[in-house]
Amino acid sequence: MIKCATLSAKVGILSEIAPSRAARTLACCTFPMRQLILDLLPEAPPSLDNFVAGGNAETLSAVVAWLAPDNREPFFFLWGESGAGKTHLLRASAGQYSDASADPDLAKIHDAVCLHAVDNVEDLSEIGQIALFKLFNCLRGSGGRLLTSARQPPLQLSLREDLRTRLGSGLIYRLQTLSDDEKIDALTTQARARGLHLPPEALEYLLARAPRDMRSLCGFLAALDRYSLEHKRAITLPVLREVLQNPPN
Repeated sequence: MIKCATLSAKVGILSEIAPSRAARTLACCTFPMRQLILDLLPEAPPSLDNFVAGGNAETLSAVVAWLAPDNREPFFFLWGESGAGKTHLLRASAGQYSDASADPDLAKIHDAVCLHAVDNVEDLSEIGQIALFKLFNCLRGSGGRLLTSARQPPLQLSLREDLRTRLGSGLIYRLQTLSDDEKIDALTTQARARGLHLPPEALEYLLARAPRDMRSLCGFLAALDRYSLEHKRAITLPVLREVLQNPPN
């Protein structure tokens, strides 16, 4: 039987969030942007501290409690539409992260690890579904834990019945996407913390043209802050238009 190492988690004040390389790629595909902004985006990893909860405070608390050393529930399932924050929380769990959309067979998974986080389970192949089912049984016997996610709840997934039963056997929480007002409030709070003064119309403009997930939006805010400092220019709406609309040189 595998003895799992002690798991720990913490929650603190929300801090700046930076987009992943995938988010950078999405940004380039979504609208033209100066290469400088891409170069300025920091590489801060997802954490429980920098997850913008909005209306998901109860779900965030549940994840934190589940990660605590005294928790005895082995399985946790998160569901919600794209951009709600599922991947952020899975990566922040400190478990071995697997993305079924990139590895549908779960070929890189190692059952010797005591905490796993498997994202986008709806994209699993037949081989991957068998692998995840075996992982459920292995972790249950070893005292390990498994955090999974999908865009729909377990019973609505087009997966093997025995796997859907396993996915629905633990804690199940839905993540709601933030409303536009919640996103603007969060960005306004972070801008103030940076001493960055943005007119309300600038945030609305950013929200309408940037990728809408909070990690990307907060990453752009961090980049704009650095752009403002390095070029000694206040971020007005015309400056924001210039930054976002001009193609790379």
